[in-house]
Amino acid sequence: MTIVGAKGFAKEVLEILHQADQLENVVFYDDVSDIIPRKLFEQFPVLKSFEAAIEYFNTIDNKFTIGVGNPIIRRKLYDKFTSIGGRCTSAISNSAVLGSYDVNIGEGTNILAGAILSNSTTVGKACIIYYNVVITHDCIIEDFVEISPAAILLGRCKIGSYTQIGANATILPDVTIGKNVVVGAGSVVTKNVPDNTVVVGVPAKIIKELHPIEF
Repeated sequence: MTIVGAKGFAKEVLEILHQADQLENVVFYDDVSDIIPRKLFEQFPVLKSFEAAIEYFNTIDNKFTIGVGNPIIRRKLYDKFTSIGGRCTSAISNSAVLGSYDVNIGEGTNILAGAILSNSTTVGKACIIYYNVVITHDCIIEDFVEISPAAILLGRCKIGSYTQIGANATILPDVTIGKNVVVGAGSVVTKNVPDNTVVVGVPAKIIKELHPIEF
């Protein structure tokens, strides 16, 4: 498994793999930072070039997961590494609680310790579900969404792609949040939120418009 990235969130992903006893062939990838050593924690090799990643995929293991938090960067990395035959793979903590019925998790989604996903929940590809997040019944999370620690999503809400939900935010039942939305930490979202906006407060209100995402 290649963890793409070698800083903050990548270390969170490593802990998931460590606790699951899945450290065989784990390497990191970082072709940006000069301060990252050749081996992280004096144990895990760090690939320093795209050519090295291609060789690793072709000769050892083509599974990868994304150890970077920003949703737009995650999408770019997903496209980059799948284009060379990489297989985006989820890392799900043993201490996350997933419902027993009708739970659908997309490829490459990372779910950290203490997260709870109820029955009839859907999470798209390459999302991040952080520590102690609660996602209740019939919620739909689209692709490349980041949900920060202790956020709560109540029944039947829908979260659009590339959206970031701040820590301790609460999304009330039946609310739809659009694509490329930032929900501030601690906010309580009581009504639908359009694409490309920033909302904060209790109740959450729009404070800024964002440029649409283009790929």
